[in-house]
Amino acid sequence: MSWGDIFLAVIAVATLVMALIQVGAVIFAARLAGQVQQLATTVQQDIRPLIARANAIAEEASRTASIATAQAQKIDTLVTQLTRRVDETAAVIQEAIVAPAREGLALMAALKAGFAALRGLGDLRGRTARTEDEDALFIG
Repeated sequence: MSWGDIFLAVIAVATLVMALIQVGAVIFAARLAGQVQQLATTVQQDIRPLIARANAIAEEASRTASIATAQAQKIDTLVTQLTRRVDETAAVIQEAIVAPAREGLALMAALKAGFAALRGLGDLRGRTARTEDEDALFIG
């Protein structure tokens, strides 16, 4: 055997080993691909109900938001009407109670002023009579 034959034998053995490794890698890759396919199928089957539930929850949330918006608009309308009615009631109360009360207070002030004026006239008559009496007693 020559060195050439030995090198050829080594090359043949190395090629055989590489071929076996490649066949093993292909078999391993095929098995792995099968497992990945099976896993993908399982995940897809498990996720479908979750997606359906998520869609149902999203639809329910949308309906709830619509109802909440409508209720908020109703409350806003109610509060606006209530505020307007309170303002109207306050105006009616002011017209019905405050205006006559002011007139009554004005009448009371007029009566007070009238009585004060009458007292003032009475005080003037008394002073005039006393002054005349005092004048008679004055020696000068």
